Amino acid sequence: MSNTKARCAWAISSNPRYTRYHDKEWGVPLLDERKMFEFIVLESFQAGLSWQIILNKRENFRSAFDGFDAGKVARYDESNVQHLLSDKGIVRNQAKIRATVNNAQQFLQVASEFGDFTNYLWNFVNGKPIVNRWKDDSEIPAFTPLSDAISTDMKKRGFKFFGTTVCYAHMQAVGMVNDHIVDCFRHSECATQL
Repeated sequence: MSNTKARCAWAISSNPRYTRYHDKEWGVPLLDERKMFEFIVLESFQAGLSWQIILNKRENFRSAFDGFDAGKVARYDESNVQHLLSDKGIVRNQAKIRATVNNAQQFLQVASEFGDFTNYLWNFVNGKPIVNRWKDDSEIPAFTPLSDAISTDMKKRGFKFFGTTVCYAHMQAVGMVNDHIVDCFRHSECATQL
């Protein structure tokens, strides 16, 4: 991967994992249920922390949460929670761990209601990514009226640790909104996917 390509400023990093995430995943429209749940878990754990911390622990999270299988996570009991609280490879925040189990249950409920979770989420944007044309990272908002609406709806459905800022970060991650700056080589690539 060449570091000479024009990228969003936040992705210019000495951490190759961070750059790879920007170049290969961030902003790519996502329809895969397991990956969608993965990003809900990771974004929820990221609340109040840096994304680099979460990204560096991503494989540990994958192992700890059964490959982000929402069906398995939804069945976690107290012994699973206690085991996760002792796992030094993840963020050991009891409220976020319990929220993840709860969110897996809500994820499955929404999926059964809408056919799958991605149908539910992508309905908010009529099945098409919002393609922004930011010239600088400083223009990109932390949340929008749409992330407010989605977050509010998800909270009504019982989701936890999914406020409007976390929701907007999730929308960016799964490509519901393309917030690559226009000079970034990924802007046009992500704008044509889905």
